[in-house]
Amino acid sequence: MKNSNTYSKIIVGDGIMMEREDFIDRLVKLRMNKGVSARDMSLSLGQNPGYINNIESGKNFPTMQGFFYICEYFQITPKEFFDTETTDPPKLQELSEVAKDLSYEQLDMLIKFIKSFKRTTADNVRRKHEKKV
Repeated sequence: MKNSNTYSKIIVGDGIMMEREDFIDRLVKLRMNKGVSARDMSLSLGQNPGYINNIESGKNFPTMQGFFYICEYFQITPKEFFDTETTDPPKLQELSEVAKDLSYEQLDMLIKFIKSFKRTTADNVRRKHEKKV
């Protein structure tokens, strides 16, 4: 039987796969966004102090139950964990909750603001890059 550490892909469902390194990167980003150390997260999960560090270093991999506890810790679904295009699922959930009570006009203004903000940010990044080149 193959050691689970030798597998490089995780099958998510519907034929979707995630590379082991992408899983680790996602875990690190979510943990950093939460502003918690690997040790503190490990202890909060009821594990030994090196549990998360061992996962992030590729030394170990969580069981399915361990993965569900990790998702619960971040207050996200497994689907949100694997959705790497959403940088901070809890913040997106918070934005959605806050926006529920907005009027149509307020939602429209918020959408326009976000689109403008994204364009401005992209323009600033592009200009910064052009200056370096």
